[in-house]
Amino acid sequence: MAPGIPAALERPHFIGIGGAGMSGIAKILAQRGAKVAGSDAKESATAQALRALGATVHIGHAAGHLADDATCVVVSSAIRADNPELVRAAELSVPVVHRADALASLMEGLRAIAVAGTHGKTTTTSMLAVALSGLSLDPSYAIGGDLEGPGTNATHGGGDIFVAEADESDRSFQKYDPQVAIVLNVELDHHANYASMEEIYDSFETFVGKVVPGGTLVVSADQAGAVELTRRVRDVASLDVVTYGEAQTADVRVHKITPRGLTSEVTVVLDGKYLTFTVSVPGRHYALNAVAALAAGVALGIPAHNLASAIGTYTGVKRRLQLKGEAAGVQVIDSYAHHPTEMTADLEAMRGAAADSRLLVVFQPHLFSRTQELGTEMGQALALADASVVLDIYPAREDPIPGVTSTLIIDAAKAAGADVTAVSDKTAVPAVIAGMAKPGDLVLTMGAGDVTDLGPQILDHLSS
Repeated sequence: MAPGIPAALERPHFIGIGGAGMSGIAKILAQRGAKVAGSDAKESATAQALRALGATVHIGHAAGHLADDATCVVVSSAIRADNPELVRAAELSVPVVHRADALASLMEGLRAIAVAGTHGKTTTTSMLAVALSGLSLDPSYAIGGDLEGPGTNATHGGGDIFVAEADESDRSFQKYDPQVAIVLNVELDHHANYASMEEIYDSFETFVGKVVPGGTLVVSADQAGAVELTRRVRDVASLDVVTYGEAQTADVRVHKITPRGLTSEVTVVLDGKYLTFTVSVPGRHYALNAVAALAAGVALGIPAHNLASAIGTYTGVKRRLQLKGEAAGVQVIDSYAHHPTEMTADLEAMRGAAADSRLLVVFQPHLFSRTQELGTEMGQALALADASVVLDIYPAREDPIPGVTSTLIIDAAKAAGADVTAVSDKTAVPAVIAGMAKPGDLVLTMGAGDVTDLGPQILDHLSS
């Protein structure tokens, strides 16, 4: 049986309860029997799902939303100090708990797998959650996206395994004490919190240092940042390091990845034996994520053959190359990619899955700081598409930075030979794409902001 509810989390109030990370913790607590409450900026399917679990969800932020008997207020790094509910918590002397501390407390007493990396965390965590569930191990999990099958990002399971996406963006992943840590890649991102690669390495070293004695680090043998991290932690006596990838030196070596339309067949060499299994999403990077998941499960003692077959049942996460529909012979697919590496990987995956189709992209940059640092690389990635529409920057939690606009991306894309159109009015995009698309084309909406809302609207325009 999984542990119960920590006393501080018996009556928690979540500020921003509809967020991907926050909602997962709230769902698990509600399923464990906590009296969960919270607020979010707008109504959503997530808010409705939480209410169905017995949670109280307020829309909008106001001091009165915080109940007098709340045992704590849970916040993420995105919550500003002047939030009225946070101010009210100080007045009532209600303890404030960071979401990472709340999640860490839910993992206590369980065998935890924490999945980290600049890219691929959600997919890899999801693969493990689906596979372990398919093997009747009934894991708990907390993921940064909704699984296609269960349609949720978190659940409280009755087994002894907890799979969690570990977020490096604000260093909060340093709170966890996993039995198995996965590091998929290490790159410079989240420029508002990290000034250099050295700071990134230091942060990941701290995360790896929290693996319980005798635990395992599963780490890429291919990606340069991960290789450097491995060099730095290899001599930690209490840590078993397992590398995976296409490198000849990898402990779990990828022998071959064979694209098969929107799926891949993967053959690995594990303990000197060949093992072949199917990955039901396209692209080399998703295949490598599946191998990382395989290595982590094996580190927990799960038979590799059983786990490989179960990973093959994974069908995707919302917003990770998710097919939204087809109209007038045009398929519309949604991608969460917002970093140049992710963008390139998803564009190459779509190229490989449909080599004879034109690829049209609607890209919405995410964050001014990221665009300032990586706008050139984003534009270069868009050169992989046949044509692109670029929207204004989605600010999320940031204030504008003078001189930082989508023009940085558009200029770089044009310099790389890309066909790019700037569209500031998001409502105009469906008509623009409908005018560009022809039967057989693929349309990819891409970005971490509200560009995802355009998929159904584009389909409507194509149908009319």
